[in-house]
Amino acid sequence: MATCHDIKADPSVYEKPNKILLMGNPNVGKSVFFSSMTGVHVVSSNYAGTTVSYTEGQIKLGDKNYTLIDVPGTYSLEANSEAEAVAVSFLHSNPVAVLCVLDATNLEHNIKLGLELKKFNIPIVYALNLIDVAKRHGMEINAGLLSQELGAPVIPTVAVKGEGLAEVKKELQKILEQQQNSCSHCAACPGCGSTGTEQDTWERAREIAARVRKKGEGRLSFLDRLGDAMLRPLTGLPLAILVIALSLGVIVGGGKALRAVFLLPLVNKVLVPLFKMIFSSFIPEGVLLNVLIGEYGIFVIGFEWIIALIFPYVFLFYIVFSFLEDSGVLPRLSVLFDNIMRKMGIQGGSMITILMGYGCAVPAIIGSRTATTYKERIMIATIVCFSVPCISQTGALISLFAGFSPLLLVLMLLLSLAVMVSVSLVLGRVIKGKVDPMVLEIPNLLMPNAKAYAKKLMLRMKHFLLEAEVPMLFSVIIAALLKETGLLDLLAVYFEPLVSGWLGLPRDAVIALILGIVRREMAVAPLLAIEGLTALQAFVGGAVALLYLPCLSVFGVLSKEFSPKVALAMGLATTVTAFIVAGLINQIAHLFL
Repeated sequence: MATCHDIKADPSVYEKPNKILLMGNPNVGKSVFFSSMTGVHVVSSNYAGTTVSYTEGQIKLGDKNYTLIDVPGTYSLEANSEAEAVAVSFLHSNPVAVLCVLDATNLEHNIKLGLELKKFNIPIVYALNLIDVAKRHGMEINAGLLSQELGAPVIPTVAVKGEGLAEVKKELQKILEQQQNSCSHCAACPGCGSTGTEQDTWERAREIAARVRKKGEGRLSFLDRLGDAMLRPLTGLPLAILVIALSLGVIVGGGKALRAVFLLPLVNKVLVPLFKMIFSSFIPEGVLLNVLIGEYGIFVIGFEWIIALIFPYVFLFYIVFSFLEDSGVLPRLSVLFDNIMRKMGIQGGSMITILMGYGCAVPAIIGSRTATTYKERIMIATIVCFSVPCISQTGALISLFAGFSPLLLVLMLLLSLAVMVSVSLVLGRVIKGKVDPMVLEIPNLLMPNAKAYAKKLMLRMKHFLLEAEVPMLFSVIIAALLKETGLLDLLAVYFEPLVSGWLGLPRDAVIALILGIVRREMAVAPLLAIEGLTALQAFVGGAVALLYLPCLSVFGVLSKEFSPKVALAMGLATTVTAFIVAGLINQIAHLFL
C-alpha cells in the first residue's frame, strides 16, 4: 500500500499560487462543480511519480484569480492507496482553501472525509450536493446544524441545475478574504486538529449524520425507480442488454453513416483533390511528391485513415461512454455482471475498467490500480491487451468489414469474447493470489450535466488527437517511405512464408504488421488499401490486429505500472497468440472452403 511518505512532492503543484482544492468522495458531482466554476481552458495532468491524474482550471473570486484543482475522488485520507496519498500531498501543498462536496444521500461516508479534512487546518466550504435526491428519498437535512457540527459553511446545492453554486463561490470568497486558517474559523468544531483513530472518526460521522438528518416518506422519481430496477437481475439484465444494444447502434450505425455521408466525400472530393492540386503545382514528380500525394501519401492515405476511418467511431464512442459514466449506468452494469465476472476470476467492479479499454488501453491499464490485489491488476491488464480492441481499432475493423457481410463483425466480437474468457481462466489458475469481494458505491441515476459532459468530451477528444492521431500520422509517413524506397517489397519477400503462407494474406499486408507496432489500428488500416481482399483474408487480418502487439504507448504504461519485463512478456505473448490463432483460422477455413 502507498503512504503519503511514498509520494514525493510534485514541484509543479507546490509552485502553483492561490490553489483551491476541490475534494470529495467518488461520484458526488465534483466534475459538475469544476465545469461550472472554471472556464473552457482546463489541463489534465498526472501527479509526478504516479499515475493518478487531476484536472485544473481557473476560477475568479472577486477581483482575484485562483487555480481550482479537481483532486481525484477519495473515501479517506489515511493514505492507504496511491490516490489517497496524492490527495494528502495536495493538502500539504499550501492550498488557500478546500471546497469539499458532500453527497446528501450518503452522509456518513461523506462527513467522515469532511472531518478528516478539518485536521489539516485549511479554510473549508462544504457543498451539500444532491439535496433534491435526498428529499425524494424522504430525507430532510438541517444544513445549519451540519454547519455548526463541522464548524464551517455548508451550502445546499443541486449542481446539475446550478442551484447553490453562486452561494458556494460567495462563501469561498468570504473565507479567503478573512485570511484565517480553518481552526480559527471553526473554534466550535469538536475534535478539530485531533489525531483520533479512523474508528473514532467513523463514530463521530455517524453521530453527526444522525443529528442533522430526519427520515420521512419519499416520492421516488422515474430515474430513481429505473436506477433501482437496473440493480435487480430480473429487470436489470434486459435493461442492460437494451443499453448495450443502443450503445452499439449509436457507435456502429452512427459512425458508418457519418463516414459515408460526410467524411469520405469530404476527404475524397475536397481535401485530397485540393492538396494534389496544390503540391503538383510546384513540386516535380519524384519521391517527395509521392510521399506527399502518392499511393501511401501523407495527404491521401493520411486523411482517409485518420479522418474518415477512425475519427467518427472514436467521437461517438466517447459521447456514449461519457453519458453512461456520468449518468450512473456503468456501476449498475458492474453489479449485474459480478457473478459472471467472478467465474472469469475478477470481480464485477473491474468491468468498468475493462470497458474503458474499448476507448483506449492506456487509461484502462492505469485504472487497474483500483483493483485491490496484484492478481486482479495483472489480469485486467492482460485481458485488455489480449482481447479488448480500442475504439480506434474497432473503427478500423468496422470499416474493413463494411464491404463484406456484417457477420464478420459478429464473428470478430465472438473471437474477442472467447479470447477474453480463455485468458481469464488460464491466468486465474496460473497467477497465485485472491480476488477480493466487490465493494462499489452505486451513485444515483441522473441525467448528466450538459456543461460537465461537454467539457469531459472535449478533454477526451483532445487527448485522442494528441495521443493517437499524431502517432498515426507518423505511421503514415513510415508507410510512404517504405513504399517509395522499395523496402516494402523487400520485407514482403522476407516475410512471405508467414504472411502469405501461414496467414494466407497478400504480400503487401506485411506493412500492416510493421505499422501495428506504432498503433494497433494501423495493423488494420493498410488492409483497406489492398485490392481484391477476400472475406476470409479480411477476417484473418482483423484477427491478427485484434491480438497483435500492444502499441508503443501501451508498452510504456505497462512498464511503468508493472515492469519492463511484464511489458515485454505481454508483447511476446500477444504477438505469438495473434499469429497462431489467425493462422489456424486460415488453415482450418481452407479445409472447408
